[in-house]
Amino acid sequence: MTRELLRGGAVFDAATGEVRRADVVLEGGRIAAVGSGLDGDTSVDCSGGLLLPGFIDCHVHVALGAPQTPRGLPRSTRPLSMVPALRTLLDLGITTVRDAWGADAGLPVALAEGWFPGPEVLLSLRQVCTTGGIGDHWSPRYGPMDFFADPSMPDPVFDGPDAARAVVRRMVRAGADWIKVTASGSVAQGRGVHDTQLTEAEMRALVDEAERQGGRGVMVHAHGARAAELAARAGARSIEHGTFLDDAAVTALAEAGSWLVPTLSTSQADPGETAEPHRAAVRRAFAAGVPIAMGTDAPVRPYAEALREIHYLAEAALGPAGALRAATLESARLLGLADDRGEIAPGKRADLVLLTGAELATEHLAERVHTVWQAGRVVRADGGRPTG
Repeated sequence: MTRELLRGGAVFDAATGEVRRADVVLEGGRIAAVGSGLDGDTSVDCSGGLLLPGFIDCHVHVALGAPQTPRGLPRSTRPLSMVPALRTLLDLGITTVRDAWGADAGLPVALAEGWFPGPEVLLSLRQVCTTGGIGDHWSPRYGPMDFFADPSMPDPVFDGPDAARAVVRRMVRAGADWIKVTASGSVAQGRGVHDTQLTEAEMRALVDEAERQGGRGVMVHAHGARAAELAARAGARSIEHGTFLDDAAVTALAEAGSWLVPTLSTSQADPGETAEPHRAAVRRAFAAGVPIAMGTDAPVRPYAEALREIHYLAEAALGPAGALRAATLESARLLGLADDRGEIAPGKRADLVLLTGAELATEHLAERVHTVWQAGRVVRADGGRPTG
């Protein structure tokens, strides 16, 4: 196998937050060595640049880039919209994503077959919910209005613990890697933000059944504190958004070891009344030792702005090194992938990003992305720019 030497650059250690000069050797899609005085069959001059692990977006919607009106565009626009979205994310150095609902099990097949480039995708398929939740698409005039209407995207609505187990089984049967549940209303829809839309028994049934189904995790949309607290105490792997977390909710997350995926881009890009409460929630969680992972919730903001999420995390509480850790190693830990990726270390998958300039500053990351490797293969070289 060819050994590719990345020489002369600075290397970010995601475990410690430190930066040091080092060479990196890639071989067979893996990182073979990190150190000084290394050699290879080919080499890339990384001097003056900073090597980071490939970024991981734990909350993105890669299939929702097209307008989602029930009687609007043809059904094919939804999967076709994924092609430019995934290309844009990969160009930014995002090499792994967890889709927070919208993509079906055909996408990993397409990526594995090489039909188009993109990050590796972990699926949740739908956001499961109780009757009247934000995943229950219903109109008082028309009744059910499921714009998917697709057997590959099962019915997400349930009521009661037994039905909660059944909905998990439906999602797993259709190819879900994660179970996404909505435990509160939506800031975007302006309703039910502080509601708790599941009972404790329903939430525990979801978590237990997901664990029984191959050790899958549950990711919980929860803006309000009580919904987040309920989910964490039931064993949810991650709380998404957490816009209004209070001390009791943060304590529950910390005690349970649940991750917070704040998706600050949803409130900070166009600051409104939720901007400061959202930052305060992140500060509170960070101070309590809650693990924090990166998620953008794109396309709430355009895919091309995805790396701004890292800067929002840095500004809110984490600092540059902590924010970059959240977007790499901490995200890999949340997704159960830390043995395979998330840091530049021997044996890990060779997902890397070369930035121009060796500083850790996070403000203009997108403009600094020079080269991206995915499993040891160059998938973006200097000159390409994200457009989606």
